[in-house]
Amino acid sequence: MAEFVYPPVVATARGLFKALDLRIDVKGSERVPKSGGAVLVSNHVSYLDFIFVGYGAHPSRRLVRFMAKNEVFTNRISGPLMRAMHHIPVDRSAGAGAYGHAVKALRQGEVVGVFAEATISRSFTIKDIKNGAVRMASQAEVPLIPVTVWGTQRLWTKGRPKNLTQRHVPITIDVGEPLYLKPGDDMAQLTADLRVLMSEQLDRVQRSYPEIPEGVWWQPAHLGGTAPTPEEAAALDAAERQSRGGMS
Repeated sequence: MAEFVYPPVVATARGLFKALDLRIDVKGSERVPKSGGAVLVSNHVSYLDFIFVGYGAHPSRRLVRFMAKNEVFTNRISGPLMRAMHHIPVDRSAGAGAYGHAVKALRQGEVVGVFAEATISRSFTIKDIKNGAVRMASQAEVPLIPVTVWGTQRLWTKGRPKNLTQRHVPITIDVGEPLYLKPGDDMAQLTADLRVLMSEQLDRVQRSYPEIPEGVWWQPAHLGGTAPTPEEAAALDAAERQSRGGMS
């Protein structure tokens, strides 16, 4: 497909990274295949995660098609860009359409990005995850590649004012070993196993991060930070859903 918008957007993002002197450390980027379909399944700690997960695929010269909620596509500013970059809108009242779109893209050799937690984790730990990433990788018979991003929450995350001008922030992008699934596998068990794997990968990245101060809001509670515990985060999410009339 023609790519008139995505490459300039990537170039602009790289320019901004350089201007802010973000200390981006990409590990395992060679695990993203240079051709053929793949699912990148990532944790979610920031509104900017899709930019950095996509950056992790850049050394392989791949453009990632992210699945994102439909509201992003109907926004008058982000919508035209999202559509031009061939990302995949997810209508939560009719998710089967987005799932079918993603599987078709995978079979056509595209790389699809999925945030399996569906929403940003306020606790900066792995929430319960959806089984969509596992199912589509299995159905399309493409590798499922876990990706961890960390440090992005310091720029812009849920419940905190965005700070997009701070400089020298370390950002880690860790691309894990591919998983090879097949139709007929136990989807529930694979999803549970994936959550454990993602949690272990995130914990390793957090513990090896260049800055591990105690008492800061952007650090998880189990590492001495003041982020909500998973239980507190779940209560905050529930209150937010209630305030929106049950919408997640």
